[in-house]
Amino acid sequence: MSTVHHRYATVDGHRLFYREAGDHDAPAIVLLHGFPTSSHMFRHLIPRLAGHYHVIAPDMLGFGLSDAPTPAQFDYTFDGLASLTARLLADLGVHRYAMYVQDYGAPVGWRLALGDPDAITAIVTQNGNGYDAGFVEDFWKTVWAYQEAPTPETEAPLRDFLSLEATRWQYVTGVDDETLVDPETWQHDFALLSRPGNDEVQLTLFRDYATNPPLYPKLHDYFRDRRVPLLAVWGRGDEIFGAAGARAFSADLPDAEVHLLEGGHFLLESALDEVVALMTDFLARRLAVR
Repeated sequence: MSTVHHRYATVDGHRLFYREAGDHDAPAIVLLHGFPTSSHMFRHLIPRLAGHYHVIAPDMLGFGLSDAPTPAQFDYTFDGLASLTARLLADLGVHRYAMYVQDYGAPVGWRLALGDPDAITAIVTQNGNGYDAGFVEDFWKTVWAYQEAPTPETEAPLRDFLSLEATRWQYVTGVDDETLVDPETWQHDFALLSRPGNDEVQLTLFRDYATNPPLYPKLHDYFRDRRVPLLAVWGRGDEIFGAAGARAFSADLPDAEVHLLEGGHFLLESALDEVVALMTDFLARRLAVR
């Protein structure tokens, strides 16, 4: 079993936590987490990859064990999160890498790719959206309403989404056997969401998510131009980003490998072995030819 290190780095005055494993001379893979979690979601994946890859999994600012300044102290945007991630990777000497994106990790990862296309060797997207087709309307309509008119009335459903029950819902929805999902996951995330002032961090990012769909045309141009190897491995039961979002990658990347697995938004909790098998096969084949 590979050793996983738990480290901190200071970037632009902010203390960022990250997990790291594997040989620094091996091909790098960066794991980018989603809402409302952190690199904790990769705790079982990292040692499975570290035998062949240099693995880095940061906690975004405002999440996990990284600093969580208030919105008055840091401008919480996806541009800002991507900029901090890029600076962290540069400071670590990681200049070319594959990336695994999930949920919020996708808009951060897309910005990294658009900002430095030569850096990206391959993409694994696990319920990391890049197409309008991926949005499940029943979920997103409340977010869109808040983005269009932030009022106490439109904010209330999103404050509810910061609750323990809503955090649990993200983990177990779409999973046939809920006993496969460790309750520690949602308890861990909720404890960190509940830090004083973190609600305002999350509400700010809900609003800024409106900046992501307008980036999609540039993202699709990048896919067509660069033909980056891409694996979409998706929990088919996800009620946030639906299966159509996984299939959509093939429109711009005909060689994209798309797999819909039984599971939900946090697929690693119930289908780790299947995801690892698909990832390791994909990376071994596609990184070798670039």
